[in-house]
Amino acid sequence: MSVSCGKTAPSLIQEILSYLGLANKTAAWGTLGTLRTFLSFTAEKDVQRLLRAITGQGVDHNAIVAVLTNRSREQRQLISRAFQERTQQDLLKSLQAALSGNLEKIVVGLLQPTAQFDAQELRRALKASGSAEDVAMEILATRPSSRLQECMTIYKHDFQVEAEEDIKSETSGILQDLLLALAKGGRESYSGIIDYNLAEQDVQALQQAEGPSTERTWVLIFTQRNPEHLIRVFDQYQQYTGQELEEAVRIRFHGDTQVALLSLASVIRNTPLYFAEKLHQALQETEPNYQVLMRILISRCETDLLSIRTEFKKKFGKSLYSSLQDAVKGDCQSALLALCRAEDI
Repeated sequence: MSVSCGKTAPSLIQEILSYLGLANKTAAWGTLGTLRTFLSFTAEKDVQRLLRAITGQGVDHNAIVAVLTNRSREQRQLISRAFQERTQQDLLKSLQAALSGNLEKIVVGLLQPTAQFDAQELRRALKASGSAEDVAMEILATRPSSRLQECMTIYKHDFQVEAEEDIKSETSGILQDLLLALAKGGRESYSGIIDYNLAEQDVQALQQAEGPSTERTWVLIFTQRNPEHLIRVFDQYQQYTGQELEEAVRIRFHGDTQVALLSLASVIRNTPLYFAEKLHQALQETEPNYQVLMRILISRCETDLLSIRTEFKKKFGKSLYSSLQDAVKGDCQSALLALCRAEDI
C-alpha cells in the first residue's frame, strides 16, 4: 500500500490486527521488521504494474513505491529477474532512468542485494570526509557475521580492493584497530550460557589496562565477546567501580576513539535504541540527513524496525512515523513512510 502525506497513518493497533489472520503462515512471524513477505506475491503481476508505471504518460511514483515497499528483498529480486526475462532490460536501470533524487536512491537500495547495499554504503562512508567512523561502525557492528562476510566479498569484487585496505588508508589508531577487528567478523556466538568467571576477568582487564596495552585490551574485549557477555561485563564493571563503563571511556579516551567506543557500547546495550537515536539526530538537522534516514530504514525494515520505532517513541515522546511526516519533503516521503509502515500510539 502506498502511503502519502495526505492519508491518515494506520495505527499500531490496526497494523497488529492486520497480521492476526496470518497466524498460520510462517512467513508472517519471526521478525520485528515492518516489511514482511507479501503472501499474494506474483512476480509477473508486479512486473506488469511497474511497466505501466514507467511507460505511461508520466511516471507513476505511487505505483513504484507501492510495489517495492510491500515486497521482501527476496521477492524484489524475483521481480528483477522476471522483468529481465520479459523485457530483456535491467529493472534497476529502467527505474533509475525514470526517477531522480532521493526516491531514485531509495529504489536503488531496495533493489540491491543486502550485502551489496552494505558494501556500497561502507565504501561511500570510507571515501567521504568526516563520516567514516560513524557509518563504518554502524555497518560493521550491527550486521550478522554471515552478512558481514558476504559484504566483504562483494566489496572486494565491486571495488577491486579489500575493505580492510580502505579502512587502513582512511583511519588510524585505535579507531582503525576497532574497525579492522569488526570487519573480520570474529565476534563469539552466544552459547546460551554466561561465563561469569570470564566476565569477571574482562572487568579486571578493563580496569587494570594501562599504557600501550590499554587499547589492545579494550579492542579485544569489545570486538570479540558476544553482546550477552558484554552486557554482563558492563553491569559488573559498574558494580565494582561505581562508574558506568561509558564514563570510563569518556575519561580514558578522546576524539574519534571515544566516539567509536561509545557507539559500540550503545550498539551492545540496545541496538534498536542506537538506531532510534541516529534517526532522531538525522531528523533534527536543519535539512534532514536523507542518507542516514534511507540507509537505516532500508537496512532495518526487514529485521527490527518495529523495535526501533518503539525505542524512538519511548525516548523522544513522538513517533518515528510522525517525525518523518513532519520533516521529510518531496517524492521520497511516501517511500520512507511506507517503510516505517505505521503510527505508534
